[in-house]
Amino acid sequence: MAAEEPTMKMIRIKAATEEEEPPPVSPFSRLFQSPEVDSFIIVTLGCGIRLNSTTIIDGLKLSLINHPRFSSIPEMGRGNGGKPVWVQTKVNVEDHVFVPDIDPDMESPDQFLEDYISNLTTIPMDMSKPLWELHLLQVKSSVAESVGVFKIHHSLGDGMSLMSLLLACTRKTSDPEALPAVSAKKNHVGPSSFLGKIWWLVAGSWWITRLVFNTCVDLVMTILTICFLRDTKTPIVGGAEHKSRRFIHRIISLDDVKIVKTAMKMTINDVLVGVTQAGLSRYLSRRHDQETTSKSQQFPKRIRLRGAVFMNLRPTTGIKDLADMMAKGSKCRWGNWIGYVLIPFTVGSEADPLEHVRRAKYTMERKKLSLEAVFSYAILSLTMTAFGLKALEDLTRRIFERTTLTFSNMVGPEEEVSFYGHPITYIAPSAFGLPHVRTGLTLHFQSYAKKMIIIVAVDPTVIPDPHQLCDDLVESLSLFKSAVLERGSSHTDVKKLQ
Repeated sequence: MAAEEPTMKMIRIKAATEEEEPPPVSPFSRLFQSPEVDSFIIVTLGCGIRLNSTTIIDGLKLSLINHPRFSSIPEMGRGNGGKPVWVQTKVNVEDHVFVPDIDPDMESPDQFLEDYISNLTTIPMDMSKPLWELHLLQVKSSVAESVGVFKIHHSLGDGMSLMSLLLACTRKTSDPEALPAVSAKKNHVGPSSFLGKIWWLVAGSWWITRLVFNTCVDLVMTILTICFLRDTKTPIVGGAEHKSRRFIHRIISLDDVKIVKTAMKMTINDVLVGVTQAGLSRYLSRRHDQETTSKSQQFPKRIRLRGAVFMNLRPTTGIKDLADMMAKGSKCRWGNWIGYVLIPFTVGSEADPLEHVRRAKYTMERKKLSLEAVFSYAILSLTMTAFGLKALEDLTRRIFERTTLTFSNMVGPEEEVSFYGHPITYIAPSAFGLPHVRTGLTLHFQSYAKKMIIIVAVDPTVIPDPHQLCDDLVESLSLFKSAVLERGSSHTDVKKLQ
């Protein structure tokens, strides 16, 4: 017995130590919590049936709140040096789920939804409880029987991780016990022959040379942006910061995107960047004509318009890993480990609409051969370490106030899924709170089954007609598809997709 006492004592000391040292709030989570940034993620889930709040609350109790971040609150002074830490707390799920009393016979349910979600961006979140909430709206819109709206503080995780976590709470509609499947990147297998290996070595050397060159160019552009380089002032660039945001979405066919992708031999992301370029060109040209008094003043041909794209640098946590963690208490990777990339968008009229996607493909292929995201993460981390949170806030503000929009494309489930027994008709994620002093536009694309959802988040004082912007984006894809079909490009593949 005497020999066992030290061991038991060590166990007790270890347990006590673990209780005294909760996990620290990461530098980027601290940034997202700062009053200067205070960033949130909004996820709208359209459902095919009326929502059963009791079923959803019971489901959340068995899954989502088992994730440490969804059952913790940030507290100052508990960590080493008085740094904030995540402290576990008891969660009353009913305090996080809101079911407002809504008139089922209202005249404009779509407008009501827009107003309700927009109002959420102006209401501060209670920091004394875990930083998330779910609003269940029993209102029948044009594309759903009811709607659930998640409002999640960005400090809980990056967008990719949080979306994976929410998908881990869903199951396939065709198989209620199966987790949703998301398409994964294919691994390339190296050559096996001797000549093939020699060619692979030569190509690899050229690849590394281009990688180094592109990274150096992108770093110079980042430094210039931090110092003074701003985007061209356009009608979608504002002059003051507004917290209120309005969220609009459109649902288009993913097959239409794939038709253009196959015909042009590019990726879906390339097509979506092309859609963004073409849509912004149409919208800005119209706004220019409306707001210009002199008819002789033409829409400028050279415009510097860039999108800031946040990229998750942490290896993506699988949906199954997150589901196991919530069900069995296992561990998995988590946290805000993100860098950013500045993507230039070519804005202007083109005689051939497909020129927009060709330019997009060139831009994205070049960005893939760059370590800009890694080095931007290093710059932000070093700023935080050397100069503190205020310096990091200022650096982030400089980047966002000198670019025009944020852009994101996320891959969703390959087939329809259900959220605690409620079949989902669409998924529309977005974000707000980032310090866009000069702009009012955030653009997200989300694939889901055979759909592609376009989500536009705008500052209504800068972009008063977001529905028109969405229409321009949809029309741009339609023009791409028509151009491809007229030329008969990849006729066999196009026929298979139709």
